[in-house]
Amino acid sequence: MELKKISDKVFYYPHQPETDRPMLAYLKGEKIVLAVDAGNSADHVDEFYKSLEVEGLKKPDFTVITHWHWDHTFGMHHIHGLSIAHHKTNEFLNNERAKILDREYVQFLKKDNECLAKEYVDNKSMIVVLSDIQFEEELILNLGGMTARIFHVESPHSEDTVLIHIPEEKILFLGDSTSEDFFNDGYMDKNKLKTLINVIESIDCQYCILGHTDPLTKSDLLHYLKTL
Repeated sequence: MELKKISDKVFYYPHQPETDRPMLAYLKGEKIVLAVDAGNSADHVDEFYKSLEVEGLKKPDFTVITHWHWDHTFGMHHIHGLSIAHHKTNEFLNNERAKILDREYVQFLKKDNECLAKEYVDNKSMIVVLSDIQFEEELILNLGGMTARIFHVESPHSEDTVLIHIPEEKILFLGDSTSEDFFNDGYMDKNKLKTLINVIESIDCQYCILGHTDPLTKSDLLHYLKTL
């Protein structure tokens, strides 16, 4: 798997459906390098960093989390630099960290999720940590020649959903925000989806990047969402 280039400053490591590994992004500021999401395991993080090394890129200074689900956070303990998450993300992770100590719960997760079972074979440990930095509603980082606006939104997928807008690059990272709520029998809340669509429409961006698909244009994503 190779690192993909969107621009001279924006790269991504593609999603891997077989083990539910989401896309991991890399934003190369002149002062700060920011990654988007921490992957679903230490192995996922190592793969991502190896792809950076091949391109002569340094490891990230910060990693921002789009939401608490395992495939985006179970690599947090293994990242370089500091992690950033919404306070609700840390609440969810704190709860998960307590439950993961129960061996029966871990076995349940593996039985319930085929992708997780494939990622965590041979008694590989699941490690859950909280973020180093947390915020309430919005955090703006000056990366140097590029700005990252990190903000909480209402979403049908998870209560702690965070988007990352890079205005200079006209790119919006959406994590899994447009998907249904897998922890509520796959329920798609149409009102929350409509609210999210309105947010996307209001943002000046050309590309919308989701966690488990290839980059889309804003118009293509909105067209798809309005058919749901």
